[in-house]
Amino acid sequence: MFSVSAVLALLAAGPLQAEEQGRLAFVACPIVQDTPTVPCWLVEYQGKTYYMGIQTDVSAPFNPPSLGHKVLVEGTPTDREICGAQVIEPIRISIIPELSPECDELRMARPGVDLGFDPPRPPGPSRGRLAFDYLDPPPVPQAPFAVRNFTVDYDFEGMVGFRTPRILQPALEYAQQSKASRLEVTGFRGATRLSDGKLLEEHAGIARERAEEIVRMFRGAGLDTEFVIRAGDEAIEGGPENRKVDIRIVP
Repeated sequence: MFSVSAVLALLAAGPLQAEEQGRLAFVACPIVQDTPTVPCWLVEYQGKTYYMGIQTDVSAPFNPPSLGHKVLVEGTPTDREICGAQVIEPIRISIIPELSPECDELRMARPGVDLGFDPPRPPGPSRGRLAFDYLDPPPVPQAPFAVRNFTVDYDFEGMVGFRTPRILQPALEYAQQSKASRLEVTGFRGATRLSDGKLLEEHAGIARERAEEIVRMFRGAGLDTEFVIRAGDEAIEGGPENRKVDIRIVP
């Protein structure tokens, strides 16, 4: 039988165990660090400075945060350094919607602080040139068609974003080619346990909001079929994988 002191010790060890496993989850102000090429985004937590990514365009896998807002950072620190900061990889960042005017730090370029690699495109306006080309049309689906699942992932408290077309375009193509008789769209709501032990939950109702938004996009693209919307309002604790919409296409 456990003593009260033993139970309290186990509870207190929770956040430490999460850090010992390598994964971090925390909320902090983003920092812009200028470099000789393009700015990079940093964040500080418990006395350490971490690298998040570089300033680029919306085609990049990493979409930068915003000054004036805190950011939720989820990922695993590595032994690598970029911009004089420890790299988190893989990393997932989510902009916290509430305004945080104290998040306004801009650091000037200084010797020894650089990317260590060539950015995918020069700084400044893109003039139509994207840094990453991910919009190549997917292969045309071929018969025989079977039930197929697609998953749209989300930032914390996020809705459809710049990454969404990477999933929706292949899903739309499959639904059209298979002459889908039904699309079952299920939304989920996530909760993230921070490294300090606090639980950060998405707002109630976001699971259905996500599912309904996806259905509106399919209908807006001209998909005429039966849609079944499902959503559970329970916040599922875990990582970014629990913030999602599952799409089940029935030919």
